[in-house]
Amino acid sequence: MNGATTVFVLLCLLFSGCDLIKMKGSHADGEAGRTPVARANDSYLYKDELVGITAPGTPPEDSTKLVEAYINTWIRKQLLIQEASRKIDINEAQVERKILDYRYSIIAYEYQTYYIKQHLDTLVGLDEIETYYKANIDNFILKQNIVQGVFIKIPKNAPRTAKIKELIFSTRDKDKRELKSYCLSFSSAYHISDSTWVVFDDLVKNSPLAEIPNKIQFLKSNPYYETSDDNFLYFLKVGQYRISDNVSPMEFVKDDIQNILVNKRKVELGKKLEDEVFKEAQDQKEFEIFN
Repeated sequence: MNGATTVFVLLCLLFSGCDLIKMKGSHADGEAGRTPVARANDSYLYKDELVGITAPGTPPEDSTKLVEAYINTWIRKQLLIQEASRKIDINEAQVERKILDYRYSIIAYEYQTYYIKQHLDTLVGLDEIETYYKANIDNFILKQNIVQGVFIKIPKNAPRTAKIKELIFSTRDKDKRELKSYCLSFSSAYHISDSTWVVFDDLVKNSPLAEIPNKIQFLKSNPYYETSDDNFLYFLKVGQYRISDNVSPMEFVKDDIQNILVNKRKVELGKKLEDEVFKEAQDQKEFEIFN
């Protein structure tokens, strides 16, 4: 396919919507009884082609705007396609094949999507996640520092701030519930799920800790840290940390691995559907290739 034809095909695909890219017949050619609403040289857009542009119940004013926008878009597309047909050499057969391929791709995609939705198992076992993690461990190198810990941002005028450190270090369920209740009532930002891995920069954003120049050295030297600014107090307790460029813990990438495995299942189901349709048609002699 020459370059000019490629340009035209791309124009057709970009101007999606067959009613927008289809070259209309002239008003005189067998269109008696139809009401034209727009013309672009010899191409006409008819009133009956506007059916379905607005949903039932759309307010009249909104419907008018939608129809006007559609008509203006139709005119622009028609003029550009007509200009392209005058200025470039078009291989009509190749264009038609490309349009057919595009149409078939859309139909096949819609059916594959329906089939996958009916058959996809989205439950991924921990053992499957662990197996994938171990087999692809080099793909899970950290790009940022991550931590398991507690971070609390409290206004300076909040009550009982002197007790926060005690609650942070307590292992008693009663104190953990009290800390959570306190954060819900007074904290401007907090993270107290100390068994969850989080990106350190995300944890301490909008705090003086975000401006620390050497965060790696800071994490190595400060399992607990308090600081403040003009309006807030900041409390940080780091239980564990992992430094960037090291292997990520599996727990941190578990959701990513689950998505990878589910997407692999989607691809496999799509291939299975193609194979099943082909095999059934082959068994039923529904197709043949002629020499």
